[in-house]
Amino acid sequence: MTGRAGARVPFGAHALPYAPGTLRPCRDGDPAAADRRVLDHYELWKAYFLRSGDEAGGRGRCAVFTPDAAYPFVAEAQGYGLVITALMAGADPDAHALFDGILRHVLAHPSVNHPDLHAAQQDAEGRDVGGRDSATDGDLDIAYGLLLADRQWGGDDGGHDGYHDRGHDGYDDGGHDGYDYEALAVRRIDAVMECEVHPTTRLTTLGDWSSGRYDEVSRTSDWMPDHFRAFRRATGDPRWDEVLDAHLSLTGELRTRHAPATGLLPDFVVDTTSGEPRPAPGQVLESPHDGDYHWNACRTPWRLGADAVTSGDVRTRAAARGLSRWARAATGGDPGRIRSGYRLDGTAYGDPGSPAFFAPFAVAALAEGVDEGEDDTGAEGAQGWLDALWARMCAAPPDPARAYAAGVQLQSMLVVSHNYWVP
Repeated sequence: MTGRAGARVPFGAHALPYAPGTLRPCRDGDPAAADRRVLDHYELWKAYFLRSGDEAGGRGRCAVFTPDAAYPFVAEAQGYGLVITALMAGADPDAHALFDGILRHVLAHPSVNHPDLHAAQQDAEGRDVGGRDSATDGDLDIAYGLLLADRQWGGDDGGHDGYHDRGHDGYDDGGHDGYDYEALAVRRIDAVMECEVHPTTRLTTLGDWSSGRYDEVSRTSDWMPDHFRAFRRATGDPRWDEVLDAHLSLTGELRTRHAPATGLLPDFVVDTTSGEPRPAPGQVLESPHDGDYHWNACRTPWRLGADAVTSGDVRTRAAARGLSRWARAATGGDPGRIRSGYRLDGTAYGDPGSPAFFAPFAVAALAEGVDEGEDDTGAEGAQGWLDALWARMCAAPPDPARAYAAGVQLQSMLVVSHNYWVP
């Protein structure tokens, strides 16, 4: 890799040892070869989806373009962009500037409900649309990206609020940003706790707009255990321990009660405040498939698997391994047979082929490795499954019309190649 100056955790350094027994693609293959595959996909992702300048709402700004979303710029994509560019520092000499450009876009579009949360949607002219309120998944990744940036590049200690002496959009006309990433992260983390975590259940809500019956709904793709751990470390707030435990407990309960044969999670969980949470019985927010393993929940093998390999937590490891083993058996070890939608009993209804569905299973497959002293039954099959998933990801370049799948795939590849780390 080239251009590593300035990054404290450069891409390709494999700086964070994963949990004992974690698999690696191609077993003892050349890690640098896997890194090159990730970098190739990253360069295409940048070319297809990063917009700058007037296309992103103004001078000095960048934004991740989403041709497949309701609007060209959405919070989820900006969160992905911040995490990806922070993790790619050291391989891409422009990563720091790109990160700050996306951050300028985020800071220029605060939620109408809280200034430290992000308005979830912007149109092609850069105007806030769709209510000007937040989406929890975007805010979680934005805060996490800021913690990554603080670890990579540090922050300017000259101010306590993260903005210092710059205009309303956070842009320093002198050409040097000097963002205090840690301060910005903590403010956003505190805002998430205030506005996007239910005060009783400690489950994430849908956004800072949630109230009434929507306060009883949680989206499983917002369940990001490694983020919650990082937020606890960054803030010292013990409530994040409660958030982590609440989500992992409910994950286990849903697997046991509603998907014992598959371990699949639904897109949305309802009745979270009643003591009897359950998969959505039908459309509660997006589609009749809200209670199925659909276009939100497809991210859960990645989110659970990433925590399993970085924390070693037995709860996320059990969930990730269960998902991987079910998928391996259901497809006969052929990633090409993974479908884009399942009932929780494993009945498929979607078409095959989307990276948003097959790439996350590669992250879960990492957790099928064997710890010292554990029965190694099935370990060889797990390695072959991971290798097949990795080969499919490497052979599937980003589709310029599918930003969502491309972002999920690239971040899955970062974890699978052992380039992921938790601040």
